[in-house]
Amino acid sequence: MATGKVRYWAAAKEAAGTAEETFEAATLGELMTKITRDRAELARVVSRSSFLVDGTPVGRRPHDEVVLGDGVTVEVLPPFAGG
Repeated sequence: MATGKVRYWAAAKEAAGTAEETFEAATLGELMTKITRDRAELARVVSRSSFLVDGTPVGRRPHDEVVLGDGVTVEVLPPFAGG
């Protein structure tokens, strides 16, 4: 089980009610389950978001296959609107 921090940006930050929090999870899939439990709005935002793990894009990899190491930073990036 890895420990680390998750950072929320834009709409994810608003839905989470915080910019950052610590976590314990082995995979990105497990982390997403934990952070969205009892947080419906965050779950909605997360379902449309992309993720960086220590600055590396997760892309289309299944979240249950993205193993998290100790001290990792996961960033939740909702879709951004441009203008």
